[in-house]
Amino acid sequence: MRADVRARLTAPWLMLLLPVLLAALDAVLVAKDSPWWELALSGLATVALLLRRRLPLLTLLLVLPGTFVNFIWIAPISAVYSVAAYRPGLRTTTLCASVFALVEFFHWPLEDHPLAFDRDNALYAIQCVMLGAAPAAIGLLARTRTELAARLDELTEGRHRENRLLADRVLSTERARLAREMHDVVSHQVSLISIQAGALQVSTADPAAQATARTIRELSVRTLEELRQMVGVLRAAGVRGTEPLAPQPRLADLPRLIDRSGLAVSCSLATEDRPWPEAVERAAFRTVQEALTNITKHAPGAAVEVRLSTRGTRLQVEVRNGPPTWAADTTQALPGGGHGLVGLRERAVLLGGSLFTGPTPEGGFVVRAELPAAGE
Repeated sequence: MRADVRARLTAPWLMLLLPVLLAALDAVLVAKDSPWWELALSGLATVALLLRRRLPLLTLLLVLPGTFVNFIWIAPISAVYSVAAYRPGLRTTTLCASVFALVEFFHWPLEDHPLAFDRDNALYAIQCVMLGAAPAAIGLLARTRTELAARLDELTEGRHRENRLLADRVLSTERARLAREMHDVVSHQVSLISIQAGALQVSTADPAAQATARTIRELSVRTLEELRQMVGVLRAAGVRGTEPLAPQPRLADLPRLIDRSGLAVSCSLATEDRPWPEAVERAAFRTVQEALTNITKHAPGAAVEVRLSTRGTRLQVEVRNGPPTWAADTTQALPGGGHGLVGLRERAVLLGGSLFTGPTPEGGFVVRAELPAAGE
């Protein structure tokens, strides 16, 4: 409740109108019996305070005539404070405060204030100087406080930026460590698979076994190459000047991917030989790759259909499989984190496209992505 009351008391519109209302009350009490032109000048000084934040110098110039003919204080004090608070420059503030003090000392009518060297004039001069200096000093303090608050915000933002840079550096170090561990562990296991497949290819006389061993060996070599690329990405993340990475997969690599999948795939790659953005081609390749991997895991022996087509400026990728011809061996199931389709959907959304996945009425599964050209 206290915070709510404080917010209401310090509302911008209230802070703008409060000095105006006080200056109007001061003008009414001081100039109520004055001629009409003195009342007009006092009213102008009061209304001019509405401009004190945007045009403080103009406000002071409009206030001084009313100050010269009537002993109004609230309006000129507020004007001098506004010049000090909203107009940078110590010389300008000093000049405006001095002008107000002089106008207050040499008041209308001038014959009432002879330049006599006596105690009354000395005390009145001190009073005029204090009337001009006090609001100027308070305004300077307010502007200094505002500048210090802005500087503190900049320092805080800089500290946060340094913390983010430090966190990024720590993340890069941890990423490099994980890359080394992944390379040491995974590459060792895949290398053993490749060696065993090569030995089987040499020792067996069965043509089918030789073909299977050759496929396993080729897939192992390709997995090692992709692992090397991924480790390079992890190690070089955020580092400039590193050696260029190997070429990323494109639509032209899809036939080789389909041939090496070991699945019965019928494909239609009608892309009209038009150039597509690299990100779109890479997303299409990864979509087909992930779908074929999932079919190998969950639908062994199923018929597969891969279809690429264009729809205006959009590339449509569809991978559809039928029901499996035999049950998958759950005891030897390939490991998976369940994030493949989620990653494909995020990739498609980032490109401005969409991804649909779901079962088919025939008992199979379909993965359908629609990827727009860049700039659409």
